[in-house]
Amino acid sequence: MLATGALFAAEPPVWGLEQLMQELAQVKTAKARFVERKTMAMLTAPLESSGTLVYTAPGRLEKYTRLPKPETLVLDQDRLSIEYKDRGQRRTLALQDYPVIWAFVESIRSTLAGDLATLNRFYRANLTGSEEQWRLSLTPADPKIQSVLKEIRIGGSRSRVRTIEVIETEGDRSVMTITEDTQ
Repeated sequence: MLATGALFAAEPPVWGLEQLMQELAQVKTAKARFVERKTMAMLTAPLESSGTLVYTAPGRLEKYTRLPKPETLVLDQDRLSIEYKDRGQRRTLALQDYPVIWAFVESIRSTLAGDLATLNRFYRANLTGSEEQWRLSLTPADPKIQSVLKEIRIGGSRSRVRTIEVIETEGDRSVMTITEDTQ
C-alpha cells in the first residue's frame, strides 16, 4: 500500500487552467506582430489591420496598428489611451467608466498576466486542449456584457498566445493572429 502512495505522489499534476495561468504569469515582456480580420454584418468584406503588440507585465499592453491606418492603443493599468495619428487625435479613458471596454480589456490583460482571480471576476473560463495547443473560452459573467459580447476564444501554445477571437452577440467577429516578432 505504501508503494502505491509513493507512485501517486511522484506523478506530475494534471495540466489545466491553473497551470496555464502560472505559465503565462512567468512572461514579463513580449513583442509580436499581429494581423486582425474583422467581419461585420454591415460590410461586404472583412476589414484587415496589422501591426505590433507589446506586453509588459502585469498591466501594460500596447497595440500599434500600422495598416490600413496608423493607430496606437496603450493600456496602462486602468487607463486606455487611443491615438489616431492621421487625424492628430488622442483620447484617454478610465476603464471603470466603460464596463464593456473594461471587460474586454481584462479578457486579454488578465490572461496575459496569468491573473485567474480577475479573469474569473469578468468571465466563466473553460480550457480545452493540451499544454502544446490550448484554447481558453471566456463567456461574460455580467448580463450587461452578455448583451454585447457572446464569447472570447484565446488560443495558444505553452505561455504564448497565438489567436484571439471575439464573437459579438449580433454576429460580428474578429480574429487576431499573433506571430513572434523577428526584429
